[in-house]
Amino acid sequence: MSKERIKNGLMLFAFFFKIGCFTFGGGWSILAQMEQEFVDKRKLITKEELLDMVAVGKSVPGIMITNISMLFGYYVGGWFGGVCAVLGMTCPAVLILSFVTAFYKVLKSNVWCYAALRGIRCAVVPIMESAALSLGKEAFRRKSAITICALALALCVFTDISNVVMIVAGVILALSIRAVKKTRGGQTA
Repeated sequence: MSKERIKNGLMLFAFFFKIGCFTFGGGWSILAQMEQEFVDKRKLITKEELLDMVAVGKSVPGIMITNISMLFGYYVGGWFGGVCAVLGMTCPAVLILSFVTAFYKVLKSNVWCYAALRGIRCAVVPIMESAALSLGKEAFRRKSAITICALALALCVFTDISNVVMIVAGVILALSIRAVKKTRGGQTA
C-alpha cells in the first residue's frame, strides 16, 4: 500500500473521528461539516457529488451518515479510505456510549447533564437547517426535481405510503424523466 493511500486514509479517519466526537444532531449536522471541509475548503468533491452520496446513503439500509462516510471514503481513497472513514465515524460513538452506559444511573439524574443536552438540542437545529438549505439549493436546480419533491411531500402528508415505496417511485420517476428528455435531445434530469 502506498504512502499516499495511507496518508489519505489517516486524514479520513482523523476528520471523521473529530466529527464523530464533536457533532451532535445526527447525520444532517455532520453533512454541513462535510460540505464545509470537503466541498468548500479542500475541493475534493462538488456539492452535487455530496448530494448524490446523501441520496445513496439514505436509500440503503443502515445509518445514513455511516453509509455516506463509506461512500465518501471510497470515492477519495478506495476501499482503505472507506474503511478508515467508517472507523473514524463510528469509534467516537462506541467510546462515548460505552462511557454513558457504564455511568448511566449517575448521568441520568444529573441536572448539569440535562441542561447540557437541552443546550445541545437548541444548537443542533440551526446546523441541520443550514445543511438542508445548502444541499437543497443543489437538489432543486431542475424543474423535474422540484416536481418529484412536491409529489413525494404530498404523498407523505396525505397518505400512509411506505418510505421504501416512496424511494423506489422517486428513482423510477427520475429515470423516466431522464429517458424522455434524452430521447427528445434535451438536458437530462
